[in-house]
Amino acid sequence: MTNRQKYIVDTTLRDGEQSPGMAFSIREKVTIAKSLDALGVSRIEAGTPAMGREECRAFEKIKLACQKAQIIGWNRMNLSDISQSIGCGADIIHVCVPASDLLIREKLRTTRSQVLEKLSACAAAIHTEKRELTIGLEDASRADWDFVVLLIETARDLGATTLRFSDTVGIMSPSLCKATISRIPDNIDIEVHMHNDLGMAVANSIQGLRSGAKYADSTLFGIGERAGNCNLEHLLIATQGQLDFGINLDELQWRQADLKSIIYKNKLAYA
Repeated sequence: MTNRQKYIVDTTLRDGEQSPGMAFSIREKVTIAKSLDALGVSRIEAGTPAMGREECRAFEKIKLACQKAQIIGWNRMNLSDISQSIGCGADIIHVCVPASDLLIREKLRTTRSQVLEKLSACAAAIHTEKRELTIGLEDASRADWDFVVLLIETARDLGATTLRFSDTVGIMSPSLCKATISRIPDNIDIEVHMHNDLGMAVANSIQGLRSGAKYADSTLFGIGERAGNCNLEHLLIATQGQLDFGINLDELQWRQADLKSIIYKNKLAYA
């Protein structure tokens, strides 16, 4: 039986900000992060420090403002990125690893063996600084399964605490999600990251959680690149009485009323 206790990784400030035209000020980012922290969100993906000084300033202020949530720095498989996240004080250093041959070939212009070598070097740098390592498999839903298994085993051997399975282009269905996530060995915590291109980010996240995942990524109002990400409110509504995220739905809806002006101010500015 699937453990009812699950956890939210909120990526409003990282993937959510990739919505067209979305650009939060530092004050807005801190306001959003403080609300998420007060709600009991387990982990907050606060941004990508490698983007520059402004992103680092926001990240550092978020870290100071949050009392309970672990703060994640998102990184490419790049030692310079990782150094920036460590310098900003991130609790968790997340390394994004392209998993599909398409991305390895066209995005990184490299090979599978070189991906494994780079990942190992990144993990060593993170452990040297005594930071928690989590690894994300980008485009995992289109990757060769044997290589996904190898990446999962490598992540475990490199001391990663969590493995993020990303449906980066939003092609999964709940049945495929169940078949896929249930095949992943239970010797590493699984996190599901679903996109809403086919309108199934919430359904896929729920099925991933029911199939053994411990964490689900979400955003406020479901914002995110293209069609968006898993909507936090909808996820909580759909799983009431089934899964426990330690978040009060009424309080979320109350806080969202105040945060809506921040989100939609950015959307309207773009429109």
